[in-house]
Order: sequence, then structure tokens, then C-alpha cells
Amino acid sequence: MSLIEPRTLKGFRDYLPEVMIPRERCMELARQVFRLYGFAPIDTPALEYLEVLTGKGSEETDRQLYRFEDHGGRQVGMRFDLTVPLARFTAQHLAQLGLPFRRYHIAPVWRGENTQAGRYREFMQCDFDTIGTSSVASDIETVLVIHELLLTLGFSRFSIRINSRQILQGLLQLWGTAEQSTAVLRALDKLAKVGEAKVREELQQASLNDSQIQSVLELAALQGNDPDVLRALDRLADGQEQALAGIERLSTILNAARRCGVTAERLRIDVSIARGLDYYTGVVFETMLDDLPNIGSICSGGRYDNLAGLYTREHLPGVGASLGLDRLLAAMEQLGMLPPVRTPAPVFVAYFDAEQLTDYLQLASAVRAAGIGAELYPEPKKLGQQLKYADHRGFVVGLIAGSRELEQGIVQVKNLRHKIGTEVAWRPGDNEALLHAIRNQLQLDSHIASDS
Repeated sequence: MSLIEPRTLKGFRDYLPEVMIPRERCMELARQVFRLYGFAPIDTPALEYLEVLTGKGSEETDRQLYRFEDHGGRQVGMRFDLTVPLARFTAQHLAQLGLPFRRYHIAPVWRGENTQAGRYREFMQCDFDTIGTSSVASDIETVLVIHELLLTLGFSRFSIRINSRQILQGLLQLWGTAEQSTAVLRALDKLAKVGEAKVREELQQASLNDSQIQSVLELAALQGNDPDVLRALDRLADGQEQALAGIERLSTILNAARRCGVTAERLRIDVSIARGLDYYTGVVFETMLDDLPNIGSICSGGRYDNLAGLYTREHLPGVGASLGLDRLLAAMEQLGMLPPVRTPAPVFVAYFDAEQLTDYLQLASAVRAAGIGAELYPEPKKLGQQLKYADHRGFVVGLIAGSRELEQGIVQVKNLRHKIGTEVAWRPGDNEALLHAIRNQLQLDSHIASDS
């Protein structure tokens, strides 16, 4: 029988421990932030009825859908984001959930799109949303959660760019382009990626005249601090009620976020942001890393007041955002924020004498009982072979004791990265000196890493 070549599909990837360990850590930190703000976890199926998914994002996301007929002859698709399934979920379980409902959802999604740096056809999203309220307070708290997320994940140089679909739709109506709003907003959202000439071409294809195109491009070119941009938007609105309401709400969000500690460097208006998905109706967000702007937005979202109306007559406005975990990890890798870690356990227990296996097991158990991860090498090989393995896996501390040391009640606690060690007394049940020495070595390693 011929061997099958081991390979992955284009756009998909395997995750080795050195990637999966920080990936899981980022997810856990995200969960902590979400829970801090009162968001509860949910989960939904990877597969949905096709009608649940199609026509909810954009023509592009419809094209990217993985769709097929299942064994029961049903037309189904794999979710392309977590927001559309949330709308279906909320409508279906509204009686049990109660409103307003805050949820977070960390799960994979699938899009058959062209791959790029940090972007795959299967990728993890970390979503949080508030459903069942139109209050500006939820918009403000969405900004605060994004800000807290990035700080908690270790970033300091980032900017949350904010705009309003409400303003954009009002201005398009004023300029007589409301019927082409979908095409205009999609073209506007591509401005930073494809440039003005390409956007102008798309606007011409959408049947805008030269005057209308010029108005759209002048809007996108607005620059300056937030008060200046708001005043310029107010002049452009020329009394148009929808646009003025959006400007007032945007001003409220900015002022409240400032009072809650979000600086002007980390939150600013960007009138070129429209977000490519059709369901957004109000404020929209994109979050860029100052040191890696070309990687794109790593946390995006906005307000969508009509999405759940496709599944229920109940009015269920919502607002939220999604952290693109895999793109974020690609950025962290480029910025040197991911030290090589191949093991979740920092302590390595060497195993010398097969006849004293119980002693080594007790040694490892004592460390684990204190809440410190420890891995026992499974075979009594030469110390050099075991230390080579430990070095490859990236352990911080090694516990080394041969037959003679165990008989004397001595264990060497060694920092494997910096070759610093000490001998301590240890007997089963008498673990204080051992644990103290391990914690000292772990703390020393942390200090050395931060200094470097």
C-alpha cells in the first residue's frame, strides 16, 4: 500500500505547541476581559442552514461561503463569522436569554478567500456583543472593551479608528446617492487598500456623477483632530437629520471614552472606515497596530440594528466587535512578542533510576500540588539526553536528583536557561524548601527576560 503524503489544504494550517500555547493564552486573556464586563459565553454549530448565512454579510462573503448539501438533502453552509449565527441564536432563544444580553464567543469560522499574511480560510474569532439595546452606553463600552483587550494582550501602540454608518448614510442621501449606498460604502472601505484611483473607478461603475464622486472622496480625505473633523462633518451634513444624529452620537462616544481613560492617540475618527459587511447601521470600529499598519485591522465591529429582524419580529439592536486572533498572533510574532515556548509546564523532572520511579513521581506531584506545571521525563536515560530534550522543549527549571541524592534527601533546582542552580533539602511531604527554590528560579527568569 502506498503512503499518503501528509499535507494540509491551501489556506488551512496546523498549530504546533509554540504557536498553540500563546494562542490559548490570548484566548484566556480575552475571556478574562469579556467576563470583567459581564459578557457570558455561548457556542453555536459550525454548520447552519444556508438561508441563515446567505445575504447577511455581502456579495463577497456569499461567494466565500463553504456550502454543500448534507446527507439529508439540506442546503447548509459553514459560518463565515460569529455575528450572523448570534442573530439566529438570539431570536431562537430569546425567552430564556432575556434582554439586554451580553455574550462572547470564541470559535473558528471559515471563508474561501485568498490567503494573506495572518489570514487563513479557517481562522479563530473572539467576538463580544450586546443585544437588545440601542443605548449609546453599549457603544461606549464596546470601545472600552477593545481598549482593555489590547492592553491586556500586551499592546501599547495601537489606535481604535471610529466612524458612523449613520453619518455616511445621511450624507449619501443628501448627495442623492442613497440607492447606491452599498456600492459606495464598499468602495469607500477599500480606500486605504487600493487607493483613490481604484475607488474613483468603482464609484463611476456605481453610476455616481463627477460631483457625487468628488463629495465622497472629499469626505474620505477629512483629516485633523476629532473636534475639527466633527465640525467639518457638521458643515457637510448641512442640516441633514440622520447625519446630524450620527455626529452627535459619535461625539458622545468619544467624550465618554476620553473620560474613561482612552487617550486621543488610541481613539480617533477615521471617516474612510465603512466596514465591508452590509448589516452595520451605526458606529463602526477598526483597530490598527501603530508598528504594523499593513497587517490590517485586528479588532473590528460596530452597531447592527436590523440583523436579527430577519429571524424575529422582535426588535433586537446589537453592537459588538471581533478580535482576529490569528492575525493578532501573526503581528505578535513579527513584533517579537512571542518567546519560543514549547511546553505549558515550566518545570522539568529528570528521571535517572528506574527502581526509584515512585520518588520522581512524588517529586513531580509535589510541584503540581503547588499549582506549578511539571513534566516527568518518561524513561531513565542519560542526563545529557534528558537535558537536550528539556532544552528543546523550553523548560525553565530542572529538578535533578540521582539515587544518591534521593537517599540523602537532596534535589538540585537548576535554571535551565541561565545555568544557575542550587541544592535544596527534599523529602516526600516536606516541600517548602523545594517550592521556594523553584519560585525563586522562575522569578529570576522572569526578571532576566524583562531586562533583555
